Amino acid sequence: MQAILLAGGLGTRLRSVVSDRPKPMALIGDKPFMEYVVHELSRHGITDIIVAVGYKGTMVEEYFGDGSRMTSPDGQRLKVRYAYEKELLGTAGAIKNAGRLVTEDSFFVLNADTFYQIDYGRLVRLQRQQGLDMALVLRQVPDVSRYGEAVLRGGYLTAFNEKTTEARPGTINGGVYRMSRELLDEIPEGKVSLENEMIPRWMAKGRRLGGFVNDGYFIDIGVPEDYFRFAEDVRKGIVAW
Repeated sequence: MQAILLAGGLGTRLRSVVSDRPKPMALIGDKPFMEYVVHELSRHGITDIIVAVGYKGTMVEEYFGDGSRMTSPDGQRLKVRYAYEKELLGTAGAIKNAGRLVTEDSFFVLNADTFYQIDYGRLVRLQRQQGLDMALVLRQVPDVSRYGEAVLRGGYLTAFNEKTTEARPGTINGGVYRMSRELLDEIPEGKVSLENEMIPRWMAKGRRLGGFVNDGYFIDIGVPEDYFRFAEDVRKGIVAW
């Protein structure tokens, strides 16, 4: 199975503690954060990875190479390729740019600076069973007013990035997707946002978008306190290799 890993962001909020490398390459002990993400994908049979890179992207390629030095827990060699952005393209623009290397009818997309423990096979099954153009993962949070609310009804997405000032529990986008090539073809060239432009556009067009809510471990290392928390969770064995 294939996945696009979005690793092209500038990581400005983390610069005070990680200033010499792209955010996904921030060290956790002797390994970059992104290696934990890649290893987690390989545990679920996702061994063909396309990395969308921008800022200091050569550092990512120098470390991971073609992926052949890495193996999944069941012994499969990994394959890693790179799609460079000459300018910031936004999430959907980066997916479009990396999509020229996609060869499968459906593929995963996720951020290289977040670690989310989910059952990727469940996402595959859901997409097939419900005939979805995109299957995505939501997560429960205590206060949706800090984010944009995403809502599932009967397994289908009915609201996405809905702003609210009401401090209440709810579900938000978890940033893990399984997309069809048909949707990839609909993304225009250039700078485009997946969250703010394409997903709302697809919903308005009646595209079949659905998913499930997952309560597995989640962290985004975009700010120093969460970067240090992940390092501590690894040290304590909360996140195991």
